[in-house]
Amino acid sequence: MIKQLFALAGVVVAVNVVTHQLAYQQKLSEPHSVVTQSVTPQPPTSTTVNVVAAPVRLTIQLSSRKVTLYRGDTPIKSYPIAVGRSGWETPTGNFRVGQMLKNPTWISPLTDEVVPGGHPDNPLGSYWIGFWSDGRNSIGFHGTPNPESVGTAASHGCIRMYNKDVEELFSQVSLGTSVAVVE
Repeated sequence: MIKQLFALAGVVVAVNVVTHQLAYQQKLSEPHSVVTQSVTPQPPTSTTVNVVAAPVRLTIQLSSRKVTLYRGDTPIKSYPIAVGRSGWETPTGNFRVGQMLKNPTWISPLTDEVVPGGHPDNPLGSYWIGFWSDGRNSIGFHGTPNPESVGTAASHGCIRMYNKDVEELFSQVSLGTSVAVVE
């Protein structure tokens, strides 16, 4: 028969074990041995918390020239951006990240000139997070070799960011992340 007594405070656990059958099986001299053990509970060495995190999402505010990264409804961080210039406005609406590239190749929307990824003349920098395309042209977040353009309307519709900022953002989002573009 096993009898367990637990202290209400959880500090001491006393366990009384009557070992009549065990003593008999092991041929002990005392068939009615009683073992009392005092144990102080220890905190767990590791805790595993199963939390389902809210998805991240992005909101681009064209008028204030910033993009904000949210987790659910909680803003995590905002970054300054450049947006599309007159005649090349950044489209408004709700989109999803559809392309993520390191060292993207740039194709000029005006001349079809190709500049390979990693080349110093590549205006996309080292990271591309694409969220809109008409099948020929694409719009997304990217770095820029012209950091003075951040905060202005200067691009062909894309969202220019400081190189360090787009690299950080690249590590926070994934394919399918929602992108809302509002005035």
